[in-house]
Amino acid sequence: MGRRRPRTGDDWKLLAQACTALLERLPELVDEHLRELHEYEPAYGRIVPYDQHWQEAHEAMRIGIEMISAPRDSPRRDLEHADEMGRLRAEQGMPLELVVHSYRQAGHLVWDALIEGAAADPAQLTALMQSATMVWHAVDAQADTASEAYRATELELRRRTDEQLQALLDALLQGQRTPEVVSRAAAGLDLPEHGRYAVVVLRYDRRDVPEPFHRRVQGAGVRFLWRMRADCEIGVVSLAEGTGLDALSELLAGRCPGPGGISPVVSGLAELGRARRLAELALRTCPPESQEIVRLDRRMAGALVVGQPEMAGLLISDVLGGLLELDPADRAILLETLDVWLDCEGSAGRAAGRLYCHRNTVFNRLRRLEQLTSRSLSRPRDLTEMTLALDAFRLTAATG
Repeated sequence: MGRRRPRTGDDWKLLAQACTALLERLPELVDEHLRELHEYEPAYGRIVPYDQHWQEAHEAMRIGIEMISAPRDSPRRDLEHADEMGRLRAEQGMPLELVVHSYRQAGHLVWDALIEGAAADPAQLTALMQSATMVWHAVDAQADTASEAYRATELELRRRTDEQLQALLDALLQGQRTPEVVSRAAAGLDLPEHGRYAVVVLRYDRRDVPEPFHRRVQGAGVRFLWRMRADCEIGVVSLAEGTGLDALSELLAGRCPGPGGISPVVSGLAELGRARRLAELALRTCPPESQEIVRLDRRMAGALVVGQPEMAGLLISDVLGGLLELDPADRAILLETLDVWLDCEGSAGRAAGRLYCHRNTVFNRLRRLEQLTSRSLSRPRDLTEMTLALDAFRLTAATG
């Protein structure tokens, strides 16, 4: 509680006598201190057991009183104790305002007791009054030290808590689904165990992005929790009732500097690992230069192809074998025509408009494709094989 300032030898002796006399009354001072604290805020008693609080207050006040008359070069045991108590109170969850109030209240109590004890001795009272500024500077220093230690501990505890919650989220995304992990994650992240969730995986080059993607994504009916990776961001999306993938896709579209994949909706936190794998599968259907964020349920054919690379290779060689022998430029024209024709739902006229050529040119190219692949675009099975083979060729060429 005290700190030193230059004083005469007589002043120091008088001050030491006052402090020694006050130490004999310390138990009653501690009783009064705790009584006033509990009257001010009953939370003191709920946070710290009374006996423990009494012992801690006794130690703090004893050290503070002893420091009032301590030599100038004495170690600052009062500040060491304040640092320790600040950290402890943060760990106990006591509000910082109550910690500071406790130091201020103890300072007033000790000062009033010193004045009362010196009232009958004018010389002692004079020595005490000359030390007033020093005493209150010491009280301020103790409160400041406790506050700094409290804030540092609070930040560390928050960091640890955040790391623990992120670890739980990572565990869910990696497929861990034990009841303990799910329940702890639900409680810590404030999410329902059973609810509507989707996972988004976004790929981009972090060097080209001025700020993390997730800072720009907000919307009604959705809540995002993001995990940063070296080359992507993974978002867990909690969807409110009535909010579907259409709204999510619209929210994400145009805001990401790279391709992305969206999983189907799953029914709980335990399904996030599966949702992440499906979102990554959707992402694999996007060429590297794509800026599109795609839903798996709109890319099923492509997902089947990229999910079975061996089968993709067989499709390419079996269905497109004749095309592979063509000049690359010639092959590209035929495959582009098939792609556009499929995109135009089999309309040669619309495809011609997209390709800037006559519709008869489209028909001629499609017939040539049929000859080279030994398949007919009018037969559903053949058309399915050619569509899958086209997806396989495009996706394997993009990733190969």
